[in-house]
Amino acid sequence: MTPVSRRRFLNASAIGVAGAAFAIHRAGAAPSDTVRFGLIGVGGRGRGLALTVARRPDCECIYLCDPDARRAAGSMGKRLTPKGGTLPKPVADFRTALDDKNLDAVIVATPDHWHALATVLACCAGKDVYVEKPASYSIWEGRQMVKAARKHKRVVQVGLQNRTCPYIHKAIDYIRSGKLGRIPLVKVFNIKGGGPFRKANDTAPPKGVDYDMWLGPAPKRPFNPRHFHGGWYYLYDYCGGDMGNDASHQIDIARWLIGKAAPTSATCYAGHHAWDDDREVPDTQTAAFDFGDCVMTFDNTQYARYMAKVPGAVRNADKFPHWPLCATRIELYGTREKMILGRHGAGWQAFTSGGKVTAQQYGRQAQKEHPDNWIDCIRSRKRPNADIEDGHLSAALSHLGNISYRVGQRQLLYDPATETITNHPDANRLVKREPRPPYTFPKL
Repeated sequence: MTPVSRRRFLNASAIGVAGAAFAIHRAGAAPSDTVRFGLIGVGGRGRGLALTVARRPDCECIYLCDPDARRAAGSMGKRLTPKGGTLPKPVADFRTALDDKNLDAVIVATPDHWHALATVLACCAGKDVYVEKPASYSIWEGRQMVKAARKHKRVVQVGLQNRTCPYIHKAIDYIRSGKLGRIPLVKVFNIKGGGPFRKANDTAPPKGVDYDMWLGPAPKRPFNPRHFHGGWYYLYDYCGGDMGNDASHQIDIARWLIGKAAPTSATCYAGHHAWDDDREVPDTQTAAFDFGDCVMTFDNTQYARYMAKVPGAVRNADKFPHWPLCATRIELYGTREKMILGRHGAGWQAFTSGGKVTAQQYGRQAQKEHPDNWIDCIRSRKRPNADIEDGHLSAALSHLGNISYRVGQRQLLYDPATETITNHPDANRLVKREPRPPYTFPKL
């Protein structure tokens, strides 16, 4: 890292002062103004989001940021650029883009360990943010994201697109009407297929890869091609496994449906029961969260190939999945009725005795509408549908479950007011990971 970039990194709070003035300009900008955004992390999900936003006539991508030059300078720039337009500038270090006063917003679609720091630095630089799920790598990092968004008055949308789905809003209306009765039990499922994970031999980083930048706040470790693009998902240095990653959608929906902020305790039982492989995260996992008058359970697998996520034919049509084999469903057991709901357009049905359907709603996914909500809020300065506070609270459930497993499958007592674990010092130390210098967080 050059001395200039190090100073830029460490002086992020100072950058935020300039960003505050810029925020006033953006808040009063005419609706016809173009939102100029940068993409941080030019992987599959990032490319999809950037294309969705760039298709809007009022948005323009001006930066592609990735420590892998092959991605930053690849064909994606042409795909994002209208005929006759200016290609986005490829950069390895996204902090260069944050210095540009013409940049209004960023999409953060990095591996999970970079979500929080990239979001905080963008907020401090006066940029609005769309950050992919899960919001954070740790509970402490999630709270820093909320602080940064509020301090710098930034719009931070988390990629929990189910919060923009009308069918889930109607499910909430049905639940709040009391027709399910009280809900003492909610079950969250992430029963998915998968195979064994194998590491490769450590090597030198490929040419054009800034590996130190890719690691960022994560611990230093040798380059390995199996943890670089994709395999990071199985290693605790970068991710919380599928409970912290893909299942964050169902966990967020379930917390929203029951109207709870945080549990008072969490317990997780898990292990490597299906595969004898090199993964650190479990392939089989069950967690329970106590909300006082409600218990939420979470079941996760990485081997059940007969289970299926909601197919596209259901997501975009008036259909329901076959609920028993729906890998990503939520079941609410009310004192009067039961509801089964699926993410990403699966819809919901309410049942009573004898399998009678008392109410139902088909669904549609919100792959376009969710980024649209972000852009609309950039203009209006309103809170987005999946505001960072909700993203943080939902991610904290995943973190608590994983912490319980990592300290010996212990019950953890949690204080929502201080966001600390009160009965297990070793577990509480996992609430925050000290980032690797110089990739540290500005004081908020």
